[in-house]
Amino acid sequence: MIVSEKVKFISNWIKDYADNMPSKAESLVIGISGGIDSSVSSTLSAMTGLKTIVLSMPIKQKSHQHDLSLKHQEWLIKNFKNVEGHTVNLDELFLAFSNSLSKFDNEHGMANSRARLRMTTLYQVAAANKGIVVGTGNKVEDFGVGFYTKYGDGGVDISPIADCNKTQIWELGKELGILKEIIEAAPTDGLWDDGRTDEGQLGLKYAELEEAMSNPNSPNRSKYETIRKQNMHKMEPIPVCIIPN
Repeated sequence: MIVSEKVKFISNWIKDYADNMPSKAESLVIGISGGIDSSVSSTLSAMTGLKTIVLSMPIKQKSHQHDLSLKHQEWLIKNFKNVEGHTVNLDELFLAFSNSLSKFDNEHGMANSRARLRMTTLYQVAAANKGIVVGTGNKVEDFGVGFYTKYGDGGVDISPIADCNKTQIWELGKELGILKEIIEAAPTDGLWDDGRTDEGQLGLKYAELEEAMSNPNSPNRSKYETIRKQNMHKMEPIPVCIIPN
């Protein structure tokens, strides 16, 4: 499928899902980070014509990341009349949260807690607008190696770009006219004070990950499978204890 057709297909899929829910969704709610995944997902959502609420939710955010988020929010509002944009600053909430749990301080845990506070915010906004939360996960990170926060950015109602790898999402971004600054920015989850990139955390470039996913003989296959195995608990159903009759 060519890129322009893929754009229409995904946007139509989002609208069809929202329209055909038992209780029809009246809005789409999505968090934007200034990254390519959320920029593409939010634009595809806006294309449905449904009320689309985009939230920038800074928590100790690097200024350039937040700036890109705001620029994309402004771009969406300018190009789509059905888009409503908000900035919900979660700095004070996170500070109170971390202070309350100071006895249980853990860098990795607190990083994931940022994502979970954002998820909670998205669902509150969705509840107030009879909406659903739109995910931004892609095929490589979320459904390949499980590079996301369980019950954080992984806590969504629908995943419209989950069948697209990173290369395809960049292609979608160009087709949609996403800001060049966002397309060229190094992907990051924005959860760390040192501004570490996604590729830096994974230890592989996206091209290497994509190749390893599709090629069992890839020199990076072993590393890909190791990362995937470590994160399978996120991607599999919650284990249930089945009691024998």
